Amino acid sequence: MGTPEFAVPSLEALLNSGYPIVAVITAPDKPAGRGKQLRPSAVKEFALAKGLPILQPTNLKDKTFLDELEKMKASLQVVVAFRMLPEEVWSMPDYGTINLHASLLPQYRGAAPLNHVIINGESETGLTTFILQKEIDTGNILLQKRISIAPDENVGSLHDKMMGEGAKLLLQTVDLIREGKTKPINQDEFYSSETKLKPAPKIFKEYCKIDWDKPTQSIYNLIRGLSPYPSAFSLLQSPDGITYNLKIFSSEISQNISKGSDPGNIITDKKKYISVQTLDGWINILDVQLSGKKRMKTEEFLRGFMINSQWKFI
Repeated sequence: MGTPEFAVPSLEALLNSGYPIVAVITAPDKPAGRGKQLRPSAVKEFALAKGLPILQPTNLKDKTFLDELEKMKASLQVVVAFRMLPEEVWSMPDYGTINLHASLLPQYRGAAPLNHVIINGESETGLTTFILQKEIDTGNILLQKRISIAPDENVGSLHDKMMGEGAKLLLQTVDLIREGKTKPINQDEFYSSETKLKPAPKIFKEYCKIDWDKPTQSIYNLIRGLSPYPSAFSLLQSPDGITYNLKIFSSEISQNISKGSDPGNIITDKKKYISVQTLDGWINILDVQLSGKKRMKTEEFLRGFMINSQWKFI
């Protein structure tokens, strides 16, 4: 059970190791692109190429779907980047249902762990396989693997790194289940009453807007934690009050560490660089996309968009 690209290597690893995949369950096709034509998920595309049976339920509690699932007689259900399952589904197989989660549980439970670990400035994260139960991301842990986060890493590069490592961990977990060698550990054993658990909720658009009145490091982490998707953005305001929506994909902390009095102010040579004032320093903007235009380097952006230091990010 999975939908995005992150889930594909895990399915491929199971298939290549000889496990019989009785069915692949993924999201219904969704409209995409300018023509809004229906597009299958990455998991469905892979499953079609391999000739695997596919189910795409809109309602996981629908009787027709549940009957179909029951007929599959799966010994084990494997979930990677799917959606929350009702108990009728996750409790169905003899060996239950396991999930691959992109964090070191119990930290960063939720839909967007990759984004939040970078936004919070973590230097390490990891992968966890666990047994599904009623409350989301709280089941007994089977295996974990630690993954380092580079200081300049963005969520795109972390995603790609963890995608492959996740497939390896998942296959190792399924092998242990087959051999009867798993030792599930309650998540309560991983923290005490003094431990602060950090959540990883779904990210909405309003969360992606940059607040230039925050510290430099915080803004830098937000930009890389949302790049390339869903991407941080800011409104660029001209001297006469016209605003332009600008996505920002990459940045660097400026060596000019002077504390500013007016966050959002910019300095630019109109040719190669844009520096933005923050609460306690400056950030250089490196990679942007103006609404309705293609993504480009700042130097290319400045060739077609004439701004000066009278402009401001708001």
